[in-house]
Amino acid sequence: MIRTGEILTNPVSGETLIFRTTAADTDGELVEVECIVAPGGAVAGAHVHPMQEERFEVLEGQVGFRAGRATMVAAPGDVVVVPAGTVHRFWNAGESDARFLCQVRPALEFEALIETMFGLARDGKTNRKGMPNPLRMAVIAYAHRRDVRAPYVPAVVQSAGLVVGATIGRALGYSSSYEQVVRPARRGATVQVS
Repeated sequence: MIRTGEILTNPVSGETLIFRTTAADTDGELVEVECIVAPGGAVAGAHVHPMQEERFEVLEGQVGFRAGRATMVAAPGDVVVVPAGTVHRFWNAGESDARFLCQVRPALEFEALIETMFGLARDGKTNRKGMPNPLRMAVIAYAHRRDVRAPYVPAVVQSAGLVVGATIGRALGYSSSYEQVVRPARRGATVQVS
């Protein structure tokens, strides 16, 4: 469970999220994160939140957005609102870190999705864009189908594919959530805790 002030980093996408307000704080009304995106960083890919609106307020740097058919670069003070059901993506469009506040309404299971995707990336279990293998992704996407879906594929076709993919993925041992596996240290080994 995400707590206010918690920081998650995705080394693949170059994103760091600082949770300013959590679903627990707002009784599920919203999640607010401060997002820092390194130069060259970007969200893993274009996506759709079927039931959630996202509001981005740029604080520093330049943030590129593709929302629906519009492409723009937002600067400090700019606000971009992406309505539910709109295909979108974002990226750092500048030479230095970009920083923005992002509100997701309603919260749904957004925090659990981020924990899972960032954890997989952190532990080297994604491709260079930050996506896990297709069967693991099917399990995650099926569990989070209210939070996110792929763009351009009709929802009914996507749902049918996810049922099959998630069934196979679960049979192979994949879960909709991911926690780092911690192995006990060998006897006599030095363990550094950070």
